[in-house]
Amino acid sequence: MSSTAVSRAHALATDARYREAFDTLAGAARGGDADALMQLADWRIQGGIVRRDLAEARDLLGRAGAAGNVAAALLHSSFVANGVGGAPDWPAALAALEKLAAQAPVAAAQLALLAKADLDAGGDPTAVPVLESLNEAPSVAVGRNLLSAAECGYLIARAAQSMTPSTVVDPATGRMAPHPIRTCDYASFGVYYEDLVVGMINRRIAALSGTRHARGEPLQVLRYAPGGEYRAHMDALPATDNQRVVTVLVYLNDAYEGGETDFPELGLRFRGRPGDALIFGNITADGQADPRSRHAGLPVRSGTKLIASRWIRRAPYAFPPPAPLLADS
Repeated sequence: MSSTAVSRAHALATDARYREAFDTLAGAARGGDADALMQLADWRIQGGIVRRDLAEARDLLGRAGAAGNVAAALLHSSFVANGVGGAPDWPAALAALEKLAAQAPVAAAQLALLAKADLDAGGDPTAVPVLESLNEAPSVAVGRNLLSAAECGYLIARAAQSMTPSTVVDPATGRMAPHPIRTCDYASFGVYYEDLVVGMINRRIAALSGTRHARGEPLQVLRYAPGGEYRAHMDALPATDNQRVVTVLVYLNDAYEGGETDFPELGLRFRGRPGDALIFGNITADGQADPRSRHAGLPVRSGTKLIASRWIRRAPYAFPPPAPLLADS
């Protein structure tokens, strides 16, 4: 249950009394209120009311966790593991999870999976599959068994908690509308959801692609019901200084018919087994969008198809912060 200070801050913010709301939380946080510390951390992550400050958010989460807020302690462990708001410290993150395991089943579940993974002291994989080339230019390859069955199951279970239909912003109305070419549900593992297991998977994807973890957009899990598809498209963006250079798709299940990944310009069609990763380039040698990388997720004829998707940028990537309502806080 939220503290009185958090409830009061929510009411003030609803009335657009943002300065009073912030001061209420800040005062309670100075007094050690765990829920107020957690709410302030959330505001520092979101950046809508006060400016985004991930370093301060990390500190606030640590203080909230130490004061007894288990959700804050779990999120703090993820920040520490993934280097959000400060340097990564994998051993410290593991130690924090071990302390939480008795009271947080999700911590115990993460530890059980991490114990079976081949990781170095920094949490990076000691080895990844050798890529099998399917096409030379653009490069299309498969890494077999990148994820174990248990890791696939973990992603499926975590994604099921937050699945939502694919939508886009309608430029005419500014409202969310059904995605015009992607008919599926999805869940995104952004900064709130990239726990140590998801972070480990993202590091494995980075190692497979020869890139750095920080260059990836948030991992997504996509769920296609019968008739669901992703019509032919390109992942490269039309105008950006930080292009999506590589796409990695990881197949999570096998209980469906249809749904192959199709590259019409290459005459290539592929369907992976659970745990297999398909990796392909999106740009030409001179950095331009490569039309030959155009691809589709063909319609699912029966069953449910589940895949994980990660777009990898040319340089480290983070969603740009919004303009805060209290710019001086």
